[in-house]
Amino acid sequence: MTDATHYRLVIADDHPLFRGALREAVTGLFDRAEISEAGSFDEVTKLLEGAGDVDLIMLDLTMPGVRGFSGLMYLRAQYPSVPVVVVSANDDPAVIRRCMDFGSAGFVPKTLGIEVIRSAIMRVLEGGVWTPPDVDLGSGTDAESADLLARLASLTPQQVRVLMMLSGGLLNKQIAYELGVSEATVKAHVSAILQKLNVESRTQAVITASKIELGQWPQAALLDN
Repeated sequence: MTDATHYRLVIADDHPLFRGALREAVTGLFDRAEISEAGSFDEVTKLLEGAGDVDLIMLDLTMPGVRGFSGLMYLRAQYPSVPVVVVSANDDPAVIRRCMDFGSAGFVPKTLGIEVIRSAIMRVLEGGVWTPPDVDLGSGTDAESADLLARLASLTPQQVRVLMMLSGGLLNKQIAYELGVSEATVKAHVSAILQKLNVESRTQAVITASKIELGQWPQAALLDN
């Protein structure tokens, strides 16, 4: 990819050294590229809100502000036209399959070399999908998990943010402050989340979501208010 196209990419990882390694991998693929870096999920959202069209987001699953697949869920809901490639140290095949279920355009283990990472980026920017060749994506999802995936996928971007904060144990007034909305708005979001996930309490909502998070979302005891 050395034509005159101007690409805009976002590298989201909380480790500066690895962001630098990814930047090195990306640099040289293009004649013109604008590469932004984010060390937390809040920085990711601010970058995307202030930027124009972004061609690719490279996302670590684990960084401040997200748990499990919640960051990927939010980005796919809020920016459905922007491909997301997950770059993670967790290369468990079940994790890779979940990322693809949630709409990731690729999954790159951090253990891979620069040339492989470059090949993955090129594949995705050309409209394809890239995952490690030795991972079987055909292993079926059981009916219960498939139903839960569909329910989680039905959440709006703001509802995903609220669920992320619920999982962190925040109260309604704290969530309202963080999102800059009224407490009544947060209560409305919580009610919608409970309805979409078919549960009766905040605690059950977090536990339900955690069933597919491979232990990455805490099953914290939350106040049901």
